[in-house]
Amino acid sequence: MEDDLELLDEYSRRVIRTVEALGPAVVSIRSRLRARGGIREGAGSGVIIAPDGFILTNSHVVHGAGEVAVGVAGGEALDAAVVGEDPDTDLAVLGVSARGLPSGQLGDSSRLKVGQVVVAIGNPLGLQATVTAGVVSALGRSLRSQTGRLMENIIQTDAALNPGNSGGPLADTRGLVVGINTAIIQYAQGICFSIPANTAKWVAGALIKEGRVRRAYLGFGGHTVQLSGQVAAQLGQERGVLVEVVAQGSPAAQGGLQEGDIILGLGGSATPDVDTVHRLLTAEVVGRRLPVRLLRLEGVVEATVVPTDRPPEFSAP
Repeated sequence: MEDDLELLDEYSRRVIRTVEALGPAVVSIRSRLRARGGIREGAGSGVIIAPDGFILTNSHVVHGAGEVAVGVAGGEALDAAVVGEDPDTDLAVLGVSARGLPSGQLGDSSRLKVGQVVVAIGNPLGLQATVTAGVVSALGRSLRSQTGRLMENIIQTDAALNPGNSGGPLADTRGLVVGINTAIIQYAQGICFSIPANTAKWVAGALIKEGRVRRAYLGFGGHTVQLSGQVAAQLGQERGVLVEVVAQGSPAAQGGLQEGDIILGLGGSATPDVDTVHRLLTAEVVGRRLPVRLLRLEGVVEATVVPTDRPPEFSAP
């Protein structure tokens, strides 16, 4: 019995240490957006990642907001500006005019283990500085962002999250931020998701440096299709990406892509679905000549496209 109590006490001590270390760096966020019918207000959470006023949160918490206010430890409210956001990963960085703020440290999310104890801190339903604890339920999950792009390596946890927790930190018992809480499944108990800290590191760096995340752009719209049995057998590939629309003057148009084409490969890699195309269109391929393998009525043809830097307007839903 004493051993059980000692274990319980150790668990409590670890959670308490985490909250004491990270709690002062967690902020509440309130946003105001002019919408049809009047002003729409939103609320969320965030975590200070630099003492000079940079705050990491979710894109959906502040997207389109005309006014953003941040509540820091002690109750002080500060006006904030959106430094940059990336709806594809549902991350955003805010800036406030303050120095010497308590800040959290982003840990290495690749070291997480299923069953590991984690702590979520945020402002669910407006209840500030709320702490919940649980375990990592699964790793490597996939989740759709508001833009439709697939977010990968998502952390699943059973640490309870509610509306208002979005953008707050998920921490390990050393007080390191291992994830940014982003979503819950409605009507389900204990199924919550966080963006891994390793994703947040490079996205936050890009947002602070350039205000956005650079990605390659081809300029076509399409969806995944199943190839017929005979065609699939001949090509050694069961699926491809059907081109539904090609933007005028886009790299896709300049490369000769046509509506009705089925993209089988890009840059030497097979493209069995739209998500694979997204993964291949990184900033590193901007300006490079990429071979495209296409299926048309007359058979398989080869084309070449040169992706450009995706225009900023394509970064938002």
